[in-house]
Amino acid sequence: MEEFKVIIVEDVQLELKGTEHIFKYEIPEATIIGTAQNEAELWKLMRKEIPDMVLLDLGLGGSTTVGIDICRQLRERYSALKILIFTGEILNERLWIEALSAGADGIILKTGNLLQRDDVQMVMHGRKMVFNEPILEKIMVRYRKSVLSEVHHSDALIDYDIDEYDERYLRHLALGYTKDMIANLKGMPFGAKSLEKRQVDLINRLFPDSERTGVNATRLVTRALQLHILDLENLKPDEE
Repeated sequence: MEEFKVIIVEDVQLELKGTEHIFKYEIPEATIIGTAQNEAELWKLMRKEIPDMVLLDLGLGGSTTVGIDICRQLRERYSALKILIFTGEILNERLWIEALSAGADGIILKTGNLLQRDDVQMVMHGRKMVFNEPILEKIMVRYRKSVLSEVHHSDALIDYDIDEYDERYLRHLALGYTKDMIANLKGMPFGAKSLEKRQVDLINRLFPDSERTGVNATRLVTRALQLHILDLENLKPDEE
């Protein structure tokens, strides 16, 4: 890795010393040209010399919004600057998303394997969305859940012989549409009476014989959700 200049933004002295130690012994290519404990100190340093990277803590002065705002301003003012977040906000997933949206190149949590030379190297080489293991583990959990949900949905459509109109009918029932409203959807070739027959047919397919009596639209929709025929996170109406 080529030599580069970095400014560290950190308001906790003990953590700042630890970060400086990491750079000194683990990332010798980096030259720390300044450290800042707050926004004012950072902009003063930036006026003197623009670094190649800013290592930015988000929780400055107890406020995470300050860190996000700094990140956004850095990205707007210095498009080529590398911005790596180094934060103790280990549970605030929403904050991570806000940091990426503000222009951060990566996020390293102050836990697990902490700041590694390889992480810094990837950012300096232009990689985006560089994370350390604690975030990667969470990403994989979410990814696995998402993939399995898609698999269950695909399997359910096949297992229960669900066609396009069955899915549309169930989805709009879940959204509170009446049969008349569904019948008037663009491209829906069935009237309200035909949809009543389709509902009976769906009940026969989705419920065992012993549970079919008295099934209404609400229970049918609940069953479709339980069987992964409908995805609660993707209940959107068709364009009318």
